[in-house]
Amino acid sequence: MTTATASSAKGTWSIDASHSEIGFKVRHLVVTNVSGKFNKFDGSIEAINDNFNDAKISFTADVNSINTGDEARDGHLKSDDFFNAEQFPTISFKSTSVQHVSGNDYKIVGDFTMRDVTKTIELSAEYGGIMVDPWGNTKSGFEVIGKINRSDFNLKWNVMTEVGGAVVSDEIKIHINAELAKQA
Repeated sequence: MTTATASSAKGTWSIDASHSEIGFKVRHLVVTNVSGKFNKFDGSIEAINDNFNDAKISFTADVNSINTGDEARDGHLKSDDFFNAEQFPTISFKSTSVQHVSGNDYKIVGDFTMRDVTKTIELSAEYGGIMVDPWGNTKSGFEVIGKINRSDFNLKWNVMTEVGGAVVSDEIKIHINAELAKQA
């Protein structure tokens, strides 16, 4: 493998789903985290500059592909208590700003839509670089993290424990590992 030059960032990139993961964590019973992911998703980046600064990012996840490792919980998450997958089958994100902060760190701001609500959120990203794979394909990678408040997006199910803690917290941590393939 060879490292591609920085100038090869400019162009259109699509997410390589077989080498990427879209995950989340949420506090359960105040004492632990429950993790999940979406098995079906799609995304692209239009890199305007050679360093991904001011890139345009578009992303969707199929709510029906949610996987927490528990079929009953996944069914509950697809219900109207949470995502209402029947009426709102996708979660989407469109960037409004991508800024290089320093080193490999970027700040991504954009419109996040879940259910019937769109809100501006901020994500942090660590750029992994650009590489040409053994088959001549140019690849790039980012690790993206952020947080949202689920009640801001009408994920309304809420039960309290006997001591007053939430069974499911409002804060959801987002964690994305994205490998991107440059389009010819």
